[in-house]
Amino acid sequence: MNALILASEAAETGLGGHTWSLLIGGSIFVALMILLLITVSYTNVGNRHSVKDEEQDIHRQFKTHEPHSH
Repeated sequence: MNALILASEAAETGLGGHTWSLLIGGSIFVALMILLLITVSYTNVGNRHSVKDEEQDIHRQFKTHEPHSH
């Protein structure tokens, strides 16, 4: 069994498993960092505008106003 493993390692000419894992992990990390920067840029754009009052929505499930006392 060891001879088979050694022969397969000697015949391997492409990238090793460690190199592939670094490439895949690095590309996932870069993609998530790009998404993070997009999210932060939208947050900055949202902070430039003033807050507008919401209209009362009678179909809203979670009410934000105080209930009437009877």
